[in-house]
Amino acid sequence: MPTGVPEKLLRIVDEIREHGSANQTRLTIVKKWLEPGNRLPAFAIFIATRAANRKSKATGQAAQLARRARELLGSQPQLRPVLPRRTAQRLFDDLHSFQDEHKKVGWGVARVIKNHDLYLVEQGLGIYLRRSASPADGYRLAASFCEHYDPSCGTGLSSPSRARIQEIAQFINLVEEQER
Repeated sequence: MPTGVPEKLLRIVDEIREHGSANQTRLTIVKKWLEPGNRLPAFAIFIATRAANRKSKATGQAAQLARRARELLGSQPQLRPVLPRRTAQRLFDDLHSFQDEHKKVGWGVARVIKNHDLYLVEQGLGIYLRRSASPADGYRLAASFCEHYDPSCGTGLSSPSRARIQEIAQFINLVEEQER
């Protein structure tokens, strides 16, 4: 049964086109959509796969991790991924270890992210591997996938976010068609 979520996402794209930006909390509509069935793990692997396949200037260990992620995620069915659990857990652990540096900031301690795409792969795998992941985790993954820093409007949804939001809308359409 169609939910109308893809259309709402496309309205966010239109808002960005008209106003130059949108608040990333507009993506909270994804949370409710992620509640039924196996949508959350499939969505997490969809985002992880998109991040793993982005063109990157990564070198060294980051390039090696990206290659491993592409190998693991590349052959997965988009709507019902089934990853070898040990391999996925090992990659998740290695991704987390790669970016496990923290630094003090004014209000506490923040994790230093060297490679955003690898962070998205790590988070997507983390959701897939956890049985207790929630739709809120999926929303945060979507927001992190779509956000873009623009000096004129800060971190949020701006012009480069439009294509990513459209990808999510297309994925949701595919899932809903499959569920009919």
